[in-house]
Formats: sequence, structure tokens, C-alpha cells
Amino acid sequence: MELPDNMVTANGKLNEQVVLKKEILYKGMNGKFVERFYLTPEKSFIFKPLTNDGQIGKEVWVHEHILSLFPDVYPKIITYSISEHTELNWMIFEDLGSLVHEFNEETAMDVIKWMAWWHSIPVEKLGNVPKTGLKPKIEDIMSEVFLKKVEVYRLLAALDVTWDNIEGIFHHLNIWKLSKKKVLSHGDLHTGNFAIVANELKILDWEHTHLNTPHWDLFHLIDMAHPLFPKKMTSQLRESILASYLSQVEYEVDCAAFIKEYYLFASVFSIWMILLIQKDLVENGGKWSEAQLNNQLDETISSLQQCITALSNLGE
Repeated sequence: MELPDNMVTANGKLNEQVVLKKEILYKGMNGKFVERFYLTPEKSFIFKPLTNDGQIGKEVWVHEHILSLFPDVYPKIITYSISEHTELNWMIFEDLGSLVHEFNEETAMDVIKWMAWWHSIPVEKLGNVPKTGLKPKIEDIMSEVFLKKVEVYRLLAALDVTWDNIEGIFHHLNIWKLSKKKVLSHGDLHTGNFAIVANELKILDWEHTHLNTPHWDLFHLIDMAHPLFPKKMTSQLRESILASYLSQVEYEVDCAAFIKEYYLFASVFSIWMILLIQKDLVENGGKWSEAQLNNQLDETISSLQQCITALSNLGE
């Protein structure tokens, strides 16, 4: 079914005169809503306005220059508008149907299979991929954690992280030399950005795509806690996921060094996240409920403690 020429009005909004019904899926960072809309009772599409004002044209670029190389594991853009006026930027996607966002071992291993595949694409074959995403680089995250070292000690101690563990992680971070390996990164691969649709994996929202360390995508999949998508991570499952990834990537890698660096990466990123979550709890901005934030905090602390323990078991 083709879309009407007047599907979107001149002011960048869905034309209510041709839409049978619509439903809100989620709110973007700038307050605009991503919606499912129906032209008939059976035929629906996804309308996505610009949800982050700093991302004009980026998602379309990724679809045309990067995802065009991919198998069918992502929703296709049907039509779009790119404009210097933020309110006139929008995309219409195919509607994949009901999405099941659930973290479990089977789904995680399926994501890992594809992650290992796109991480193995030589970056020189990908063209002018952005070198940064929306979040700070891991180097900047680590610098901020060290800058706030006194606050980190106080906060982690209050959250029942032992003094020895806090001392241990700062010791490891002090001597950590970051790997220079860069791969194509999804950029925001938390549980809300992959889903099972009719028993098939689909990976969504590629607007944060950039070049980064392999650990960026791995951390977001394994240890990034999200207020809307709770999950339980264990040391055994983490080790299984990392082992599966290393068995499938096609670039050369020192497995022992890679795993140790993952635990360092996950530890410092988790500490940074704890600082952010604690700030959200104090400021009570209202985007997430207190219960959601506390659950996110608990998950992040648990991941941090598991990674610190793994590091201590590995030794120097």
C-alpha cells in the first residue's frame, strides 16, 4: 500500500484527515512522540519526527550508507524529510508489528551474532561514519569519574560497595591503557532497541551509530540498566555472552586482554551511570518514576560489583 502524497502536512505533522487512527509508542528526548498510525484497519506505519534536535539527517544517512549493507534485521524507512528547521524533519518506517523487548540468554546470543558480524566489517569500507555518539567518550567518562573521586567514594560506600572494592577499581583504572581498536557501533544497544517480532530479531533506532570500541555495544547489551526494561545479569551469563562474541568476531583479538578491558570499561561506565541515576533521584525530573530509577540503580550496582569481583579474580 502506497502512502498518500499528503501523508505529512507542511508543518511536519501527520495529516489527521487521512489517518484512520494512531497510537503513541514513546516520547523522544525533545518531547516529540513516535507514533503508529493506520490508513486502514489492517495497514499501519510508524511516524518518527526528529526526537533529538542534534541528530538532523543522521538516521537517514545511516540507513542509506550503512544499513543498506546489512541483512534484513532492521525496520526500513519508507519516506522522510530532512530540513534545517527541526520541526520539518521526520521519517515514516514500515511497521514491524508487535515488538517484544525482553532480555534473555537466547535473545542476547542472537544479538551477539549480529553484533560480531557488524563489528567485523572493516571500518575503511564504511565511508564517513561519525566518530562520536551522543554520550561522552569512555575517556571523558573516566576523567569525570576521577574528577568526582571523593563523591564516588562517598556514594559507593553508602550503597554498600566495600572500601576494598572501591580502592581496587581505582587502582585498575589508574593503570588501564585503552585499546585503540574501533568498530562500527550501534551506539545505544539497550534492551529497548532490539526486539523479537514474529520469532525474528530486529534491531532498532540506529541514529546513534558511530565508530567506537567494541566494548561500547557490549556494555549497552550486557550491563547497561534501563528504567523501562529491567533485566537480571549474572557473572555466568556475562561470561557466556563475551565468550560467544569472541568466538564469532573476525578481527584479531587477544581474548584475555579483551575480557579484562571489558570489566574495566563496564566498571567505570557503571560508576558514571550511578552518579547520573543518583542525580536523577535527587532532582526528581519526572521522566522516570522513583521506583524505576531505584531498580535501575540496583541493577547498575549489581553489575559493578560483579565486574569488580571478576577483575580481582583476574589479578594484574
